[in-house]
Amino acid sequence: MNASAVHSLWTTAADPLNKIDAPKIEYGQLSPVLIVIVAAVLGILVEAAVPRKARYHAQLLLSVGALAAAFAAVVALAASGYATTKAGIAAMGAIAVDGPALFLQGVILLTGIVAVFTFAERRLDPAAHGNRVDSFAAQGAATPGSDNEKAAVRAGFTTTEVFPLALFAIGGMLVFPAANDLLTLFIALEVFSLPLYLLCALARRKRLISQEAAVKYFLLGAFASAFTLFGIALLYGYAGSVSYATIAQVVDGTVAEVTPALAETMGNDALLLVGAAMLIMGLLFKVGAVPFHMWTPDVYQGAPTPVTGFMAAATKVAAFGALLRVLYVVLPGLRWDWRPVMWGIAILTMLGGAIVAITQTDIKRLLAYSSIAHAGFILAGVIAASPEGVSSVLFYLGAYSFVTVGAFAVVTLVRDAGGEATHLSKWAGLGRRSPLVAAVFAVFLLAFAGIPLTSGFSGKFAVFKAAAEGGAGALVVVGVLSSAIAAFFYIRVIVLMFFSEPNPEGPTVAVPSVLTSTAIAVGVAVTLVLGVAPQYFLDLAGQAGVFVR
Repeated sequence: MNASAVHSLWTTAADPLNKIDAPKIEYGQLSPVLIVIVAAVLGILVEAAVPRKARYHAQLLLSVGALAAAFAAVVALAASGYATTKAGIAAMGAIAVDGPALFLQGVILLTGIVAVFTFAERRLDPAAHGNRVDSFAAQGAATPGSDNEKAAVRAGFTTTEVFPLALFAIGGMLVFPAANDLLTLFIALEVFSLPLYLLCALARRKRLISQEAAVKYFLLGAFASAFTLFGIALLYGYAGSVSYATIAQVVDGTVAEVTPALAETMGNDALLLVGAAMLIMGLLFKVGAVPFHMWTPDVYQGAPTPVTGFMAAATKVAAFGALLRVLYVVLPGLRWDWRPVMWGIAILTMLGGAIVAITQTDIKRLLAYSSIAHAGFILAGVIAASPEGVSSVLFYLGAYSFVTVGAFAVVTLVRDAGGEATHLSKWAGLGRRSPLVAAVFAVFLLAFAGIPLTSGFSGKFAVFKAAAEGGAGALVVVGVLSSAIAAFFYIRVIVLMFFSEPNPEGPTVAVPSVLTSTAIAVGVAVTLVLGVAPQYFLDLAGQAGVFVR
């Protein structure tokens, strides 16, 4: 390279007109996400630097402290007006800070705290070699049944990496419903999905089933991610941008400047329709809607039960938040195209989840199909395509998440020699053997069924009312029928617990520590409060129901 060429490069680099502007990041508005991600990174350093004996307490303290601090930051932002008057776009257009984002982040963080309590439970299994054990494998990297695994159990190892993994998952979930461009959406999807794949594989008991569940989840999740990414590429090809606002303007035809290249792609509706369909398909997979639900029962059954409860609650909240933002902010101009398809998916999901659940003999699979049916009920609120629809979905997600974590926390308590007794026949007569545990589980089942004076009734009433007002009356009729079908198998479990003879060799109910007891108590309290006096929380969801555009 000659001297003049080098000189021209040097002068170009030094030219003040060509300088790169530093990104403008609103750290205060992003504080909930930053607190959780920083804590997750610190959790990895704890794994590397803190002695093995002290890791469990350090990780538990760090995780709960970070999630509580992040929740305080969400409340502070909402109190400062960022949920209403000051709502805006942060991080150079990547993140929306508005009512729905803050409401969903608050729900995810509270659910996360309760779920971390169940992760940390170490009183349920008998001590192994004088050491207390939890739900997770002694050493995740050891082959099931190998000498390495046996040595790890004898040494009293515990897999404390589950805490930073949970924090990374929660960090991704906080960004997912708040993402304001398609690339941020995809990165958030991967950030919360990858830790969940790992967490599913770490069960202490039945490790092979656990690893099989993780592989299924990973493979199907990879397909869903590929569909999402393909959809993002097609939408970018259509609109020339990944920003939600720009895509919405191009779809509506209100974009300010139409370049020749954009004029060519704007006329290509195939790019828009196929891209939107693929993007929504990826989100419906995360939600667990029919026909993208095949992973749900196997993964819920195989994963460690605390992880199942966390996934079932928090992933649904994050995924529905993202789906709402995509449909209401990016694709409102396609409403006439996506609503009929969503009608079909909602009907299939409600009926499919409720009918198949009747045939289940495993309590975790039954709750998995129940969660599929609930995804259908929530979709009824999404289809309303109105501010009432958004607020009803927010309320339902908040109510549903605590019931779910509480229900799976109860499942961890019923145990026999092989660990958790999840076969329904083992639950016969539980109400006579342990009336309090059976009564608590009955409260959760009644909430799932939507019986009055529980949060489930308030949530279903809100979404069905919004759907009926939005012109989806027929969908409400299907929803009520599905609820009636679902009530059958919930009440069947209650009858089994209270009106059947207990098996003499039946399972015992473990006495949990204060951690699991707190998780269950919070679930019951939220279920009853939102059922008896839901108005304040409905108003809160109503105020938080407006997306910033």
